[in-house]
Amino acid sequence: MAKDAEKKSKKEGKSFLKDFKAELKKVIWPTPKQVVNNTIAVITIVLITAVIVFALDFVFKAINTYGIDNIRSIVQSKSTSEGENTTEEDATDGETDLEAEATNKVEETNNSGETTESSETVEESNTQE
Repeated sequence: MAKDAEKKSKKEGKSFLKDFKAELKKVIWPTPKQVVNNTIAVITIVLITAVIVFALDFVFKAINTYGIDNIRSIVQSKSTSEGENTTEEDATDGETDLEAEATNKVEETNNSGETTESSETVEESNTQE
């Protein structure tokens, strides 16, 4: 019985190799020109992807440096100015929070010279509402 098992395994091994060789003959192998074209296509796509990733990395770094850090500093400066504004609001008992905030915004913009709207106009529009 051991001899029969050995013969079967040898036949199976031989048939496997024959089947393997037959399947490899059925494969359609690419020509050298196709291999070169496919290689160039893959390298081009990889380079384009690398450029896109580099550009996105640069943009996000710039946004982080110039955008988020500036926003963070603006928020910090406003939080310190709000502490000063609360003492001013305590002094003006008749103003609401919105009127005081609008007045402060107009004063800030007038100091920077960007807008010409006066605090009186903002107060008048708030009282009309």
